[in-house]
Amino acid sequence: MKLDTNAHSVFMLWYHLILVTKYRRKVFTDEISDRAKEIFEYIAMNYHITLIEWNHDSDHIHIVFRAHPKTELSKFINAYKSASSRLIKQEFETVRKQLWQSYFWSQSFCLLTTGEAPIEVIKQYIESQGDPDE
Repeated sequence: MKLDTNAHSVFMLWYHLILVTKYRRKVFTDEISDRAKEIFEYIAMNYHITLIEWNHDSDHIHIVFRAHPKTELSKFINAYKSASSRLIKQEFETVRKQLWQSYFWSQSFCLLTTGEAPIEVIKQYIESQGDPDE
């Protein structure tokens, strides 16, 4: 288990982000997903975010990433959704045709924390703290 560090802390912050297209339109192809991933990686640098895993279905994407404690995740997600929406619609005419309004992404998103240890293991560890028998 490799921890991230900065001058004053040690941390490991992993997230699973799910973004869905507006009206769940089936617009993702491998090419469009690859372009969305490039945009993600470009914007992520400014927010101290590291992409770990990326995959897509025809109407949504799954992203696993690491972040810094100072990262403002909602600002990052909004910046990513805005830039990727604009660029993908500019670069892929098929997307413009499938999305009859100007929105690419659904307004909502799903962001889950994740890590290497299951929550039950963490709970057991915390419960055992201060126990002289452990």
